[in-house]
Amino acid sequence: MNNTLTEENMKKLQEELEYRLTVKRAEIAKEKLIAAAHGDRSENAEYKEACANYRENDNRIQYLMTMISTATVIDDNSINKSVLGINSKAKIRFVEEDDEDTITLVTTMDLDPENMLISIESDLGKALMGQKAGDIVEVDAPGEKYTVEVLEIL
Repeated sequence: MNNTLTEENMKKLQEELEYRLTVKRAEIAKEKLIAAAHGDRSENAEYKEACANYRENDNRIQYLMTMISTATVIDDNSINKSVLGINSKAKIRFVEEDDEDTITLVTTMDLDPENMLISIESDLGKALMGQKAGDIVEVDAPGEKYTVEVLEIL
């Protein structure tokens, strides 16, 4: 796992990790303690749920630690604004459909395809990274290839 993240993304991950290690773990430990006091743990649904919550929290902690330790953090203030990169906004045209759209290239954490926030790790995002206004690129998506023209970097 090697994700490209912004400093803001990294801050969010670190804040969530800190919350899960301190506050969330303490809440779950308290839930387990209260549930265990209700008696036989083998038939205690509350205790089993608390244990499941503990495992889920620990899995998320491991994921966050991996993301943080393997991420490449970029300074989005030092990015060349004349080429497409993270947090770049552009007007593009899907050549075969003659359809124009405005997209923003974002990290995986910020992606939202419905609002045209396109991950730099998606097929379209990879094809557009580093392109300039006027460039035409072929996007190699699963099951299809299509052409996109960068009309303008906004």
